[in-house]
Amino acid sequence: MTLYARFAAHLDDVLDALVAEGQLPAGLERGAVAVEPPRDPSHGDLATNAAMVLAKRGGTNPRALAGLIAPKLEALPEVSAAEIAGPGFINLRLVPDVWQQELGAILAEGEGYGRSAMGQGQRVNVEYVSANPTGPMHMGHCRGAVVGDALASLLEHAGYAVTREYYVNDAGGQVDVLARSAHLRYREALGEDIGEIPEGLYPGDYLKPVGIVLAKEHGDRFVGAPESEWLVLFRKTAVAAMLEMIKADLALLGIHHDVFASEAEVQAAGKPDAAVETLRARGLVYEGELERPKSLDPHDEWEPVELTLFKSTQFGDDQDRPVKKSDGSWTYFGADMAYHFQKAQNADQLIDIWGADHAGTVKRIKAAVEALTEGKVPFDVKLVQMVRLLRGGEPVKMSKRAGNFVTLADVVNEVGKDVVRFTMLTRKADAQMDFDFAKVVEASKDNPVFYVQYAHARIRSLHRKVATEVPNLPETADLSLLDEDELALVKLAAQFPRIVESAADSHEPHRVAFYLHDLAAAFHAQWNKGNDDPARRFLVAQDAGLTRARLELAAGIGQIIRNGLSIMGVAAAEEMA
Repeated sequence: MTLYARFAAHLDDVLDALVAEGQLPAGLERGAVAVEPPRDPSHGDLATNAAMVLAKRGGTNPRALAGLIAPKLEALPEVSAAEIAGPGFINLRLVPDVWQQELGAILAEGEGYGRSAMGQGQRVNVEYVSANPTGPMHMGHCRGAVVGDALASLLEHAGYAVTREYYVNDAGGQVDVLARSAHLRYREALGEDIGEIPEGLYPGDYLKPVGIVLAKEHGDRFVGAPESEWLVLFRKTAVAAMLEMIKADLALLGIHHDVFASEAEVQAAGKPDAAVETLRARGLVYEGELERPKSLDPHDEWEPVELTLFKSTQFGDDQDRPVKKSDGSWTYFGADMAYHFQKAQNADQLIDIWGADHAGTVKRIKAAVEALTEGKVPFDVKLVQMVRLLRGGEPVKMSKRAGNFVTLADVVNEVGKDVVRFTMLTRKADAQMDFDFAKVVEASKDNPVFYVQYAHARIRSLHRKVATEVPNLPETADLSLLDEDELALVKLAAQFPRIVESAADSHEPHRVAFYLHDLAAAFHAQWNKGNDDPARRFLVAQDAGLTRARLELAAGIGQIIRNGLSIMGVAAAEEMA
C-alpha cells in the first residue's frame, strides 16, 4: 500500500469513528474525498478535503467538521501536526521517520514501486496508429504511436489487462490506389520508362521493391492485362508489404501490437450486418432520408436518397448517421461501428488514439459504441495533434523516398528512439507540437529529454565514483542523517504511485513526463547546492555515514526516474556523452 493510500485508509478509519460516535450520519458517499500533496509544500506534507466534501451532507459546516477530524488524525503516531486551513481543508505534517521508511520502500520494491492494482485486471483495448497501409510511417503517425503505446504501458502499471490493437484499413479506395501504384512500379521493374508518377497515385520510392517482387513472381503477365485481372492480387501483395514496412518502422520506436485487425476481414465476416441487426432490434436503425446539408449552396440541386440510418442523435450526436451508401455498400462509419462492436466483445473498456483531423467523427462513433454495448463498455477517444518538423527553426524538407512527407524512420535514425519517444510526451496530446531536430538533442536544461536523462546519469556516476572517493562505507544507511531539504526529494518521489494512477485514470501519459521533469529539477537543485558548499555534496570524503545515506537517497530518485521512463518506453541513460 502506497503512502497516500495508507493515509486515505487512516482517514476512512477516522470518519468511521465519527459515524460510530454519532458525529456523522452513516452511508455518506466518500468518493470525492481525497488525500493529496498540498499545492504549497510549506502548508504541510498531505492535505485532505474531507470536511469540505462531507460537511453539508453531514448536517454541519466544513470548519466544524474539520475540527472533529483533525485531532483524530493528529493522534496518529505518523502525524506531527494536523492544521485546519481556509474554509475547512486539513493539512498534515508527518514525522521524518515516515519519509525515511518511504525511501526504504522505494529501494525495496525497485521496479515494482508505482505499480498499482487500481485496474483490478479489467480488460482494456487500446487501438493506436491504425494508419492506412499505403506507405511508411510519418511523424503524424509517430506521435499517436508513442502516446498510445505509453498509455498502454501506463494502464498495465495501474493493474489493467491491456490489448494493443492496430486497425488495418484495407477495404477502402486507398488500397486500390496502392495496387495501381504498385502496378506502375511492377512495369518499371520490367524495364518500362514510367516517367512522372501520374496525379492520384502514390509517388514514393518505397513501392519500387514491391514492383520488383511482383515482376520476379509474375513476369510480364500483367503488363497489358485489364485491371480486373490483377487488382486484387496486387492489392494483397502491396498491403502485405506495406504492413511489414509499418511494423518495421514501429519496431524502431519499440512498439509492437498484439492484434492487427483487418477491415476487409471484418466486412467479409458479416460484422457490419450483425451490428446493424443488433441496433435494429433495439429500434435504433431505420430507413430514411438525410436533411439537405447546410453547407450546400442554395442554388445547387439536392435530391434526397433513402438510406439506412442510425439514430445517433439519441446519444448526443448532431444528426442521425448513414451506415450504408445508396449503392448498398457500407459507409466508413458503418464499417467502423462494426469494428468497434467486435472489439467490445472482448474488452471492458475501449480507448482509441486518433489524429485531430478525425475530431468530427468522435460523437458518432461514441454514440454507436454506447448503443451497441448498452453503455456497458466505456469508450474514450484521445485526439493527437500533428507534429511540425523543424531544423533550427526552419521547416524540414520532405523525404524523396516517401514522396511527400518525412518518414518516422528517418527521424528515429537521426536522433534515436528515446529522444523521439520522450519528446512526443512533453506536451498534452491535443496540443500543437514543434519537433526541432536541433533542440531535442540539445544538452540544456531547456530540453526535458536531456534534463531527465542527465539526472539519472549523475546518479549513476555517484556509484562509479564512491569506491575511490569515499572508501569504507557502512553496510547499512542511517537515513536519519538526511535533512529536511533531502527529505523533500523523498516526498516528491513518493508522489510517483499517485501520478501513475491519476495519469492512468485520465488516459494522459504526458503526466508522467511532466512529473519526471519536476523530479529531475529538484534533484539537480539539490546537486547544485554542493557546488557552493562541499558539505552538501552527495559524496563527502570525510563522512562515510552521511555519504551512505545520501547514496540511498540518490538511488531512490534514480529508481523512480527509471520506473517512469520505463512507462514511457525510454531507456535511462547511464552516462551522458
